[in-house]
Amino acid sequence: MRNYLVALLVILSASVAKAQTPKALNSAEILLGIKKLKVIGSVLYIAAHPDDENTRLLAYFSKERMYRTGYLSMTRGDGGQNLIGDEQGIELGLIRTQELLAARRIDGAEQFFTRAFDFGFSKTTEEALKVWDKEKILSDVVWVIRKFQPDFIVTRFPPDARAGHGHHSASAVLAREAFDAAADPNRFPEQFFYGVKPWQTKRIFWNTFNFGGNNTTSNDQLKMDVGAFNPLLGKSYGEIAAESRSMHKSQGFGVPAQRGAAIEFFTQTGGDVVKNDVAEGIVTDWSRYEGGAAINQLIDEIAAKFSATNPSASVKGLLQLYKAIEKINDGDWKKKKLEEVQQLIEACAGLWLEATTSQEFVVTGDSLRLTVNAINRTNTAIVVKRVQLDSSFMIAIPDSVKRQMPNYEQAFKKEMAEQPYFIDTVLNRTLAPNQPVNFLRKISVRRRATDPYWIAKPMSTGTFTVDNQLQIGMAENNPVYTVKFSLTIEGEEFVFVKPVQYKFTDPVKGELYQKLVVYPSALIKATNSLLLFKDNNSKKANFIFSPQANQKSKTSVSLNTSNGWKLNPDHGTFNLIKGEDYELSVDVKPEKFVSGQVTYLQPSYTSNVAVGSNRQRLHKIEYDHIPTITYFPDALTKLVTVDVKIVGKKIGYINGAGDFMPYCLQQLGYTVEFLKEEDVTAEKLKQYDAVVTGIRAYNVHAWLSNAYEPLMKYVNDGGVLLVQYNTSNQIGPVKAKMSPYPFNISRNRVTEEDAKVSFLAPAHPVLNYPNKITESDFNGWVQERSVYEAESMDANYVSIFGMNDAGEPQRNGSLIVANYGKGRFVYSALAFFRQLPAGVPGAYRLMANLLAKPPVEGR
Repeated sequence: MRNYLVALLVILSASVAKAQTPKALNSAEILLGIKKLKVIGSVLYIAAHPDDENTRLLAYFSKERMYRTGYLSMTRGDGGQNLIGDEQGIELGLIRTQELLAARRIDGAEQFFTRAFDFGFSKTTEEALKVWDKEKILSDVVWVIRKFQPDFIVTRFPPDARAGHGHHSASAVLAREAFDAAADPNRFPEQFFYGVKPWQTKRIFWNTFNFGGNNTTSNDQLKMDVGAFNPLLGKSYGEIAAESRSMHKSQGFGVPAQRGAAIEFFTQTGGDVVKNDVAEGIVTDWSRYEGGAAINQLIDEIAAKFSATNPSASVKGLLQLYKAIEKINDGDWKKKKLEEVQQLIEACAGLWLEATTSQEFVVTGDSLRLTVNAINRTNTAIVVKRVQLDSSFMIAIPDSVKRQMPNYEQAFKKEMAEQPYFIDTVLNRTLAPNQPVNFLRKISVRRRATDPYWIAKPMSTGTFTVDNQLQIGMAENNPVYTVKFSLTIEGEEFVFVKPVQYKFTDPVKGELYQKLVVYPSALIKATNSLLLFKDNNSKKANFIFSPQANQKSKTSVSLNTSNGWKLNPDHGTFNLIKGEDYELSVDVKPEKFVSGQVTYLQPSYTSNVAVGSNRQRLHKIEYDHIPTITYFPDALTKLVTVDVKIVGKKIGYINGAGDFMPYCLQQLGYTVEFLKEEDVTAEKLKQYDAVVTGIRAYNVHAWLSNAYEPLMKYVNDGGVLLVQYNTSNQIGPVKAKMSPYPFNISRNRVTEEDAKVSFLAPAHPVLNYPNKITESDFNGWVQERSVYEAESMDANYVSIFGMNDAGEPQRNGSLIVANYGKGRFVYSALAFFRQLPAGVPGAYRLMANLLAKPPVEGR
């Protein structure tokens, strides 16, 4: 019962605003909200990734048609590329999740996800559905449809090759099947226990497109002009869309604002047929329900009488509307609209409620000091009756679920009694106009550190592990703590739930709010994330334990790895005292050197302060356009053995859009120095055995246009220049000359990480010096073989490998090499930026060859 109750408690905060700077609506937004109260209509947009959504259409549906609008993204974009930093994989998915939420705050739509993991570019629908486990992700789409209950669905992509990406086409396949399955009581019936019911969406469309050289629109399709100007907002939907889409900064998707007519095209793919409009025949106001005509009239009257200079004059009308909606015989829309009316009453009354702390984080076992504030900034009659922290959760559990939970009230009380961290303050205090009421409280923290729910457990091959049905579809975690304000407004009772947030003042940015985070009692930092062993000599693995809790405790440390490795020491003890770090240095070596071993070294600690065994490190991701992301992955050091020789010692590295390559090169035994614009001169480059440009360096550094001459002189005089992949897409075309002989950068890639590799020039030095490269060096590669391969190469280039995905012709542009003067130029589309951090031994061996100064003969 305990775990089940924890799952159910998730529901309460579903409508609580996520932690961010609270937004106070202005008069134009209030009036728009009043008008939206009349609209009973909803649309769900479905695609594959963050940034796939048509933000202009979402803004139009949300703010012009005023439908409840949602975007369901199959994935969180984990497998994409990152223009703004070096985060990859799950970390990139965390960033792109927050970028989507930032976009939704602008265009007014809601955000949902499935459990599907973005495993990188996929060329076929079949591959995507197989990796994702089709039935599992189909159940997620059905769940979101049953919860959201859209009147119609729109997909971004078709279910075929025109989609351009296996994930894209798979999203359309899943959407179309879920359209039928959501209405079938025999499909996924286990979901009904959690309060949903079969839902028949009336119709489904494909929002056709004309981009990327692929025009799928035609004049015989259903058309809508979505470029209207909204005078209340002072913007067109093209302008709103540009702001929304520009939140996808990690993908370089900043776009210009569009003004004027904008035609969207639709092809219907299921449901009752329409001729003129996507919502044709759907009743989208309160006349859906008996007694609804009176509600329509009441909303019209409130809107007509609304005063931009005195919004509080609308409070009494909204209270009357609230009571009228309560009488409607409907569950879901009734609940949704009552929430909207309550939010508008709060805005019109100038009511400000918040619960904040000056603590950036709290620690399990310590205390949390919070400040509760309430202020009524108008003459509306408001009384604060009661303030509670994290109480009365059961009010949010659907009656259908309660009926299946015998003795749920007793179980709930027992659950809460075990967690003494509540406040319950009875005030019965009138909020005088513009006179703040605030008080301080201190609570004991009993909650463990929490990761984003979808990464809290080890994932399957292609999906995240989420056992709690109620979390599926959610964009992010609910707040750690919430405060419930029980008020009367003009004599009517209301309850407002607000998240507890960390509030602080930045001397440059001013007042800021961030999510409150719970830390473990101590953090572990692995100072070596990767250790590469070229023999069985020992290396140092260093760990720092940083106590966070105020309590003093004796703590035991243990270190674990797989068999075949020796550790000295493999345990230790220290006093857990806040402010005093404990460092543990461990000698690590393989018992017997065998090339190709990949394992992890895992530290952990136990104490009477910590709950269970703890092995977490702190990871924070901070960018100005999204809230700070904090989570606690395991503190690990990856151990890799590689039979590899290197030639040369000193590497000059020009950073690109972000990768982990420099650290990996250091592990190979090189000294790596970072080069800035002023360092790229013929004289300074002489000292380096090789120069490497990071991924997409020529896309992001305009100054590389001026570096061509010194770089070419460096190569001509005997140096090695290795250029990692660049792109010619929306991130920015390659404007700089980068090579001694011409070639083009294509969009060709090999996405099957186990694709067969053909050796086109087996005698070439890069395959033989100083390491003999064989097919076995391509075993164990992750996610993909290559991206943005070369094509139309000058005759001076030698193509080293041929490779292709299944069903495609072999291409030879993944790795090209040209001798130039005494040196060598290399363009590599191989995905070294994924392979080296993953510890793929063969990738290290090949990289060492590419960096080796060419032999006098053959080079």
